[in-house]
Amino acid sequence: MNLREKSLEVRKVFTDLDIEIKAFMDGSQLSCISGCGACCANPDVHASVLEFLPLAFDLYEKGKAEKAMQLLDDVGNDANCIIYKSQNEDVKKGYCSDYANRGMICRLFGSAARRNKEGKKELITCKIIKEQKSDLYQKTALEIKDGASVPSSGDAYSQLYNIDFQMTQEQFPINQAVRKALESVMNYMFYVENDNIESNDNF
Repeated sequence: MNLREKSLEVRKVFTDLDIEIKAFMDGSQLSCISGCGACCANPDVHASVLEFLPLAFDLYEKGKAEKAMQLLDDVGNDANCIIYKSQNEDVKKGYCSDYANRGMICRLFGSAARRNKEGKKELITCKIIKEQKSDLYQKTALEIKDGASVPSSGDAYSQLYNIDFQMTQEQFPINQAVRKALESVMNYMFYVENDNIESNDNF
């Protein structure tokens, strides 16, 4: 499976996961606080390279890969995610500027469950949701405990492992993951495009 095929497989995983997430959010009515970017404004969030291949291919195809690399150079690896846009001086208020191409970690947070040390499902969420949507959170947590359907972070990552274990196993600060995805795509496309040129030159 080449890099583009891997990216397409990741996008399929995202499409199926988004359907699950929508069903869960419609049923529970639990979602992130509108305009909140607290988790996006955290440079310590880690992600895999594989989950950002769709973003990297999209940027390349739109002629924005070089600009994105320059932005990563300008802000440095310890900055907030480059596709997160804060709306004012409070960096924790903002939005994702490329929501369709956000990573797996971004999709799962607040809308999926993981297994705790006791093997029971618990919602992956934050203090802000727990406090500002306390009643909905408590209700949803109880429903999950009683067996309500909820997307599984473990299952989602297992699907990525099956696409490319190496590119999923290692986690990086989010901008480093984006950079590595862009570098992989740019290198891949360089060889693809040059191979096409050589093929056209052959008799």
